[in-house]
Amino acid sequence: MTRTPAQIVEHVRRQVAGEQMHDSFADLFTEDGVMAYRFPAPFQEPEIQGREAIRAYFDRMRGARVREKIEIQDVEAITRLTDDPDVVVAEITHRGWSKVKQDYYSFTAVAIIHLRDGEIARYDDYMNPLLLTELLGA
Repeated sequence: MTRTPAQIVEHVRRQVAGEQMHDSFADLFTEDGVMAYRFPAPFQEPEIQGREAIRAYFDRMRGARVREKIEIQDVEAITRLTDDPDVVVAEITHRGWSKVKQDYYSFTAVAIIHLRDGEIARYDDYMNPLLLTELLGA
C-alpha cells in the first residue's frame, strides 16, 4: 500500500499513543528498510536492517514492558514536508506519567523519514537517550 508522508507520520503517532499496534510499524518499511537510532540508549540497537528484523526488535521491546513504566497521556505529531517528496521530518511529542520517576514528563523525538514508493526506506530517530533511560529506569 502506498502511503503519503503525512499518513506515515500519523501511523507513528497512533503507535506511540497506543492506538496502533507496534507490530504494524514494521509493515510501513520496505523489505530492506532501516530503522536507526542516531543517539541510542544503552538498551537500543543503533541500526536495525530489514523489515523482519525491525518487527523482531519491536517484539522484543514490547516484551520489555515499556508501557508498564510510563503512562502516555497525550501524543502530538508535526509533519514537516521537505523539498524532496520522499523525505519528511516528523516531530513527535508524548506527555504522561513516569512510574519510575513518579513525575510527569514530556518527551520529544525528531525523525527524518526517507520513503520509497510510499514505504519507509530509512527512519532516522533522534531522541534524548538520557531522558529515555531516566523515564524507564533502565
